[in-house]
Amino acid sequence: MSRFICRYLAPFPVVTGLVFGATYGYAADKAAVDGKDKKHPKHNDYKKPDHALPAAEGGMENLRVVGNGFNTLHEPIGLSRMPQDVLHTPQQINVVPQILMKQQNVKSLDEALRNVPGVTSSIGEGAGGMNGDQFLIRGFQAQNDIYQDGLRDFGVYSRDAFDLETISVIKGPSSEVFGNGTTGGAINMKTKTPGLTSRYAADFSGGSGSYYRGTLDVNQRLGESTAFRVTGMGNENNIVGRDSIYSHRWGIAPSIAFGVGQRATLILQYMHQQENSVPDFGVPVVTPPGAKTGGPITEYGIRRTNFYGTNNDQNATNDNMETARFSYKLNDHITFYDDLRGGEYYRNFAASKATCDKTCVNNYFLGNADKALVARSGPTGAGAGTGPGTYMAPLPYQQTSWSVQNVGSMVADFKTGFLKHQVVAGFDIERVNDVRSQSTYLKAKPYANLVNPNPNVGNLNLVPGDLNPAGLVGLGTLGAKDHSNGYGFDTGLFFYDQIWFTNWLSVKGGFRWDRWQISYNLTGGNVAANPDVHFHNVTGAFNPNVSLVLTPDAHQTYYFTWANSTTPMGMYVTNGSVPIRPGTNSFASPERANLYEVGAKYSAFHDRLGFTASLFRLEKNNATNADPVTGEVLGSSDTQRNQGLELSVGGMIMRGWNVSATYALYDSETMSSDTKANIGKNVQYVPHNQATLWSVYEAFPNKPYNLAFGGGMTWRQAVWLDAANTVKVPANLDFDAVISHRFNKHWKIAMNGYNLANRLNYQSLFSNRATPTAGRTFLGQLSYSY
Repeated sequence: MSRFICRYLAPFPVVTGLVFGATYGYAADKAAVDGKDKKHPKHNDYKKPDHALPAAEGGMENLRVVGNGFNTLHEPIGLSRMPQDVLHTPQQINVVPQILMKQQNVKSLDEALRNVPGVTSSIGEGAGGMNGDQFLIRGFQAQNDIYQDGLRDFGVYSRDAFDLETISVIKGPSSEVFGNGTTGGAINMKTKTPGLTSRYAADFSGGSGSYYRGTLDVNQRLGESTAFRVTGMGNENNIVGRDSIYSHRWGIAPSIAFGVGQRATLILQYMHQQENSVPDFGVPVVTPPGAKTGGPITEYGIRRTNFYGTNNDQNATNDNMETARFSYKLNDHITFYDDLRGGEYYRNFAASKATCDKTCVNNYFLGNADKALVARSGPTGAGAGTGPGTYMAPLPYQQTSWSVQNVGSMVADFKTGFLKHQVVAGFDIERVNDVRSQSTYLKAKPYANLVNPNPNVGNLNLVPGDLNPAGLVGLGTLGAKDHSNGYGFDTGLFFYDQIWFTNWLSVKGGFRWDRWQISYNLTGGNVAANPDVHFHNVTGAFNPNVSLVLTPDAHQTYYFTWANSTTPMGMYVTNGSVPIRPGTNSFASPERANLYEVGAKYSAFHDRLGFTASLFRLEKNNATNADPVTGEVLGSSDTQRNQGLELSVGGMIMRGWNVSATYALYDSETMSSDTKANIGKNVQYVPHNQATLWSVYEAFPNKPYNLAFGGGMTWRQAVWLDAANTVKVPANLDFDAVISHRFNKHWKIAMNGYNLANRLNYQSLFSNRATPTAGRTFLGQLSYSY
């Protein structure tokens, strides 16, 4: 295998002539490999931001590749506010590289993040809350912390992977970089952008669950420093092992880059994704009579295929984002960046949240299963569960949202005497608007039989809420309202400086100041009984950060970091049914989090393998909780803590044999709580142990009978679903595999197998329900590239 392979070939491994599963080779920069870089004190070889179009995106003008495709320590994070690479950033960062996504035939953000320990999917809240991508990082909500190329993605939808180059999970609070949020961390997706080498690629996948998918990736050079790229996707599938669930989606993402490899670079991007699917709110979580703990009903004899929704359920989304990213290198010391994005999001949503109350549970476990009835929208009141007719959240709704964000920044490298500095400073302005209208059914939604549910309930006569005020859901003291609108406006200023005292010792410190302005209105319904409600709040926050960094040479980093973050309630009006609630702690006091982390990163064996290890303690105050029945987000004075160890290794064991492995050990606890019985209990959704492994070996790479084969597993220990630790889901254990063959440098076939043991696992979790994952699935893939 050649020692020097250009990084710009990374998105198209077929062009390198390596078999599927091969790695990308070593550094083009020999100084970086040998550790003799004269610029080592500032590590300039690795700090270049993604905006500047390194070789992976901008062609041969900026050859800068180090190590192996699975060793992501020299991977740029993808935003100007964090200009160092993963190795030299004093924080735990997990990267899902392009080659891993290709080997696993990853099709969505959710699938990609299964390679990252500490990330859990959760189902959306009730009352018209989330349902698309919603993740927890280290046990804390991160649905507001999803970024694309460093700009926030406000949409509530399931993100396809067709336009994604790499995905980074930046662990721990990072409010000095991202602003509000990031208690457990942030997810940043780096998109595919044009390069100066023309390439054309397409693939088709098909298999279990009536699965059909096609993607297209065309990159065309248009001039000396101009290129155009378009990626596209069409996808439709059912879910193996789940009745009545399907997803149909398509997307397109054209982009054009001017000034590739020049001092001034402009990238213009557009992304459109559209989906029509059935939301899967899973199966009820129950506690059998006499038992101290409970779990998903599928653990007690109910089929995993059971779907408790109706044929009226739907999730129709239409999402658009327009992005302009500009960079200008003033000189060898100063570079300016300005990133601007607009987003428009549309959604029609109707779902059924299955609830098996005490009567339902007793009938099932005490031998009267025919009378075990599941409420498809949850019980309302003491008498609920005895028959159909009452409704509660989530009601169907229509949502229209738009957002604008502009981030301007400067990265400056200079000296003051014997001290070397890297300063990052800038501003971040964002605004998001949301308008939502609730609808109601004129007909009662019938209960479902727990053992044999029937989703075909007929037409329930859906009408706008203002035509049926009596059918609206009451939201506590806020009353029953059918219209809501609101906005969040954030102005942020950030600054940090990394100062090198010696070639190997530096201190990094900084802060971000934010001013949040929030308005929210609830109108309509029975105004005489429930007057319209108008909320408004303005607050500010100061979030500091400091790190001590030791870099003995260009291959290793040791650090201690303290970081702080603040999450104001109501800032994210697009993904909460009632984002702010006056009179509660959630309205008066933002959530605050502190991180203490010590870590080590080492890129070994001439950058073939990368190792990371970190010990952390994460504390969150004023934690908010979601009511499992109503979905209302309520404030508390709870203090939660998670601490633990995270390990990872990625790279090439030997020629043609790659590996990616992670392990996490967590110790979580509720330190203080308004509910005294919860003190000392584990934080919900946080496993004690979690691990992933993926490895592929290529045999006979230059022969007609070449073959690449391998696989791996993901494991997550059982987790508690509630703060009281009374219900849990069992451990997840998933075995996957791949085998592929390349006919020539243009054509390749592959077969992926998922959940080969056909285990009953649970992926999306909530306090009173859980969603079984797909059963054993096989997907074949035919790929072409030129």
